[in-house]
Amino acid sequence: MSWYLNVLKSYAKFSGRARRKEFWMFALIHVVIAVALIVVANAAEIDALMYVYFIYLLATIIPTLAVTVRRLHDGGKSGWWYLITFVPFIGSFWLLGLVLQAGQPQANAYGPDPKAAIA
Repeated sequence: MSWYLNVLKSYAKFSGRARRKEFWMFALIHVVIAVALIVVANAAEIDALMYVYFIYLLATIIPTLAVTVRRLHDGGKSGWWYLITFVPFIGSFWLLGLVLQAGQPQANAYGPDPKAAIA
């Protein structure tokens, strides 16, 4: 949960680098919360609860984009590579491949290795 909260604390921080662990832990908790909100809204059969889901998604658009950009920076790529998702059919898979790659072990143009700061 601390990985998730750390991403939310750096709400609109697009500079720097994000480890794979930070990115994927945020993504996992984000999806779990979103699915839980949908399940509760459908189980309660109250349409107003779906608004809570949409508000949650709107509130987390910027942190999600920011952590993805920082993840791309870890691999030495520009954050503009996020726009590859607009390419039909292949774009999302290409971005998935980019965020799955290991980060550069040395400092790059976007900052020092985040693993070295922890170790």
